[in-house]
Amino acid sequence: ESTVGSFSRERLREDSLERRMVLEASLVCVDNSEWMRNGDYIPTRMESQADAVNLICNVKTQQNPESTVGVMTSAGRGPEVLVTPTQDLGKILTALHNVKITGSTNFVGTIQVAQLALKHRQNKNQRQRIIAFVGSPLEDDQKDLVKLGKKLKKNNVAVDVVNFGETAENQEKLEAFIAAVNSNENSNLLTVPPGPHILSDIIISSPILQDGEGGGGGMAMPMG
Repeated sequence: ESTVGSFSRERLREDSLERRMVLEASLVCVDNSEWMRNGDYIPTRMESQADAVNLICNVKTQQNPESTVGVMTSAGRGPEVLVTPTQDLGKILTALHNVKITGSTNFVGTIQVAQLALKHRQNKNQRQRIIAFVGSPLEDDQKDLVKLGKKLKKNNVAVDVVNFGETAENQEKLEAFIAAVNSNENSNLLTVPPGPHILSDIIISSPILQDGEGGGGGMAMPMG
């Protein structure tokens, strides 16, 4: 029995070392615009996104017990932080459940609010990361996105973007944004066109969740 016990402890220690990830405060930006009613992602863009956000929050808090995750929305009257970075997944689930679909997305404004929320994180040793879901047409000019990306890079904020829904329309703008913010391969663009796949399944095997530093650059699912 002692042999089994020591073996189990050894395995647990190895597993925890493998999972030990960078210490981060992350803020997940949810697209809650009218475009989220579309059923081209099963069952809807909104529900597939909510599942993916739930997955990200779970993984991020498990990777490092001192990492925190928050959630905000990007549409409606304006960008709104629902939960500041926390280790309390219950708060995040409740907030996600109460998100209402309304209006259109303000991407630049959302990222600016997210950056401000991360700046005020309690543990300054945490690296800062924004994970933005974009499932509606970007109304922002590309030059404004590049300017924003450079500012984030200067302030040591990493960004991951999940481009779904209006993938073709937004691809060029988001590529330029990620290229501007990317520092030592810490930021990612994941493009997921509609298909039989599950959004959260694609994310879990992507650089966004595969390593704490981020894989860097872009990744796209094949069409069809």
